[in-house]
Amino acid sequence: MAKQALLLPSGFDFLNKLKKNNNREWFNAHKDTFLNELAIVENFAEALLQALSAHDEIETPSGKKSLYRIYRDTRFSADKTPYKTHWSGSFKRATKYRRGGYYFHIEPGNSFIAGGFFGPSTEDLKRIREDIAFDPAPLRKILKAKSFVSTFGELRGEQLKTAPKGFAADHEGIDLLRHKQFLLIRNFSDEVVLSGEFLKEANQTFKHMRPFFDYMSDVLTTDINGEAL
Repeated sequence: MAKQALLLPSGFDFLNKLKKNNNREWFNAHKDTFLNELAIVENFAEALLQALSAHDEIETPSGKKSLYRIYRDTRFSADKTPYKTHWSGSFKRATKYRRGGYYFHIEPGNSFIAGGFFGPSTEDLKRIREDIAFDPAPLRKILKAKSFVSTFGELRGEQLKTAPKGFAADHEGIDLLRHKQFLLIRNFSDEVVLSGEFLKEANQTFKHMRPFFDYMSDVLTTDINGEAL
């Protein structure tokens, strides 16, 4: 692994200080430090993109382009602090036939790798639920696989409290049918994030999402006969 792909303690130091001094005056006075730390995160994101691209086709053109801006949109938020206190980014899978997205979040005490479907459209959610209602076994098999359980534990995301409209409350797949989001999340300690193993572990986590993504892609892009929609 290239040395420049490592995340450094100085990045966490900057974020911790920003959390205590979340104002424009402090940030502007430490802009050079921010830019130096941002460059390190960009290099990490580029290395992660290259590793990910070895086993999936990705539309995101570069690690730099994957990163979200540190500036918060405060227009509709009660929290008016101007800056995020974490680094984050996402990678988009290539073509409409590869569904699901990859996300990374780096924050002292709250770093994680995630993926899945954060806000599926009404049409997509309907197709997913109809497939689960027809036969929940294929999805359950993926969620109970050893690699899935050891990496993610369980499927996460916001759920309805009751059965969705049009589906029986006693359906054998009701626990899956109630999902409004379908998220795969793996948390990492600060120690692992700052170790030489994080890039490999992050990539392996993305790799373990593939059976779930392949299932969802099939559901969302083909009809009952396997023909492209």
